[in-house]
Amino acid sequence: MPNRADALALVEQWVTNVNLRKHMLAVEAAVRHYARLWGRDEETWGLAGLLHDMDWEKHPEEHPLKAVAELRDGGYPDEVIHAILAHRADFTGVQPETELDRVLFACDELAGLVHATCLVRPTGIDDLTPKSVTKKLKDKAFAAGVNREDVAKGLELIGLERSQHIQNVIDGMRVCSAELGIRGVDVGGAAPP
Repeated sequence: MPNRADALALVEQWVTNVNLRKHMLAVEAAVRHYARLWGRDEETWGLAGLLHDMDWEKHPEEHPLKAVAELRDGGYPDEVIHAILAHRADFTGVQPETELDRVLFACDELAGLVHATCLVRPTGIDDLTPKSVTKKLKDKAFAAGVNREDVAKGLELIGLERSQHIQNVIDGMRVCSAELGIRGVDVGGAAPP
């Protein structure tokens, strides 16, 4: 089975947009966090999170079909491929059925909102709370590209209270906060440890 290094090589090959790469890393971190919480295969779940938008930049009109074809050829697990198809159920017709499908769908748009929220805060993700994210979720002008209907559908799919799901996404993204550029900066100008 391909591993994370293989997946990162695909990301580098297919995605030049830095912000899209950060989004993919954020979703990976959130999905991995759920895998750890629920005792699932973190590596497999992480691959789905990392690769879910692999073809968005080059083939937005066919997303995620081009990526899925490449992943199939590359020997990626059916579980990963199904989850990637299900995160665009409106386009692919593949409904989120498995836990991984539902988690990927639920983390995708919300990770984007959490990331955007961090960028407008002096302390970034360091002390971010679900309440702050919920406030931004209700402000439709903020991060207008985040599909609020998909966030709501994701909450239904995952079956958790909104604040708990938001906290889980925050906790997952904290793991790679420096790489995502969402850590706060202290008075001395250095990122906190």
